[in-house]
Formats: sequence, structure tokens, C-alpha cells
Amino acid sequence: MNKLPIFGIGGYSHPDCILLERFMPTLESPSVAVLDGSVECLGESIDFTAESYKDAYSRINAIVIEGEKEAHDNYVSIGTLIPDQAEELLKLARMEQRHMKGFMACGKNLGVTADMAFAKEFFSPLHGNFQEALKEGKVTTCFLIQAILIEAFAISAYHVYIRVADPFAKKITEGVVKDEYLHLNYGQEWLKANLKTCKEELMQANKENLPLIRSMLDQVATDASELHMDKEELMEEFMIAYQDALTDIGLDNREIARMALAAVV
Repeated sequence: MNKLPIFGIGGYSHPDCILLERFMPTLESPSVAVLDGSVECLGESIDFTAESYKDAYSRINAIVIEGEKEAHDNYVSIGTLIPDQAEELLKLARMEQRHMKGFMACGKNLGVTADMAFAKEFFSPLHGNFQEALKEGKVTTCFLIQAILIEAFAISAYHVYIRVADPFAKKITEGVVKDEYLHLNYGQEWLKANLKTCKEELMQANKENLPLIRSMLDQVATDASELHMDKEELMEEFMIAYQDALTDIGLDNREIARMALAAVV
């Protein structure tokens, strides 16, 4: 396999990263938003203190926290399969751990206890597939699941959420989005460097795992709607990030179309 060139933090030039150049507030900062009733967001009134909002948020927040924990563990695990990249992957893992703590602070800010049991079940199909691939030493499948599918899923959700988030969560999420593009790009670079030898496995892994993303979106649609996040918009954002990643890897339009069809058949 080709060795992936070391990818330095800050090396990705996606325009969204430029727009989001700002520091993520520290968890000890006194800048936690004081929420009083509802606020106007995109022409809609959102009451972040409503019981229905907080109930839905307990599951959405848990999904985000668990997703960042999974990402941390997955990048550490991938490092055991490609030891020459272990140090760089550990940097990504530590970044995911910081994200997890940030999102835990978001729940605390709203006085919400994350439903972690729900989140673990939510991720269990992808988690199981990743662990199986890890056991079999399938680096391509591990990267497809974590660095392409999960990262594209996270980016799409964060993009939509930022528009309707409470002030504190918005600041946290904006900082996280910038980092997530670095992770997405890291996976793209490895797959691009090894495409000639990994394309067949990539196609098969996509066929098995992309449908899970669609079912995950279906599962969370009601709670997302309570947070004023539209399911179709989430899927649209995901497909944009996903197809952009496949294009960057070096797949042609026909191959990308064939892979994308796995989400709808």
C-alpha cells in the first residue's frame, strides 16, 4: 500500500473552513448562553427550554457525543492497522475527544441529560461492521465507515444544526465543523493513494454500510424535526459531502452514481 503523505492540521482549504475560522470557547468559559424563553431563528420561534425540545435534544445530543467517542476509538484502532500513520491518527482521535467534551457541555448548558443508552444502540450497526472489518484487517472498510460515511454524516448534521442551535451550542459546533473537514480529508487522501488496490473493497463496503446511514436518518427524523432540522435537508447535505469525497478520491461519475444508489435501493 502507498504511504499516505502526512496531513498537517490546517492543510484543508474548503471554503466552509475559511468561513468558520474562530476559536471554540473553552468549557470553563463564563460565556455559557443564558437562555430565557424563545428566540427567533430563520424566521421561526424556537424555545430551547420547552420540555418537548429538551426531550428530543437528550437523544440528539447523545448521538453526537457517542459519535465523537466512536470516532476517537475508531481512529486509534485504525492506527493499529497502519502503524506508520498511528501518530497522525492519534491526533485526529484526540481532536474527536475534545469535540465530545464540547457537546457534553452543550447538553449541560440546556440542563439536559444525554440518553447514552439510545445513542449506543443507534450506532450499533455501524459499530459492529467497523469492529468486524478491524478484526479482518480491512483498512479500506474501516476508512470508508469512519472517515467517509460517519464524517460526512457528522458534517451534514452540524451544518444543518448550526442554523437552528442555541447560541452556546452554535459556537461549539462551528469550531467542530472546521475540524471535521480535516478528518474527512484524511480518509480521502489515504483512499486516493491506495485506490488502485482498494477500489473493489471500497465498493463492497459502501454497499453494506451506506444504507445504514439512510436508516439512521430515518430513525432520528422525528427528534431532528423537534429541533427544527429537516430530514431531507440532512440527507441532501450528507450526499453532497459524500459525493465530494468520492470525487476527490478519484472515482468517476458512473462509479459514484453506482455507489450512491446503495442508499436508495
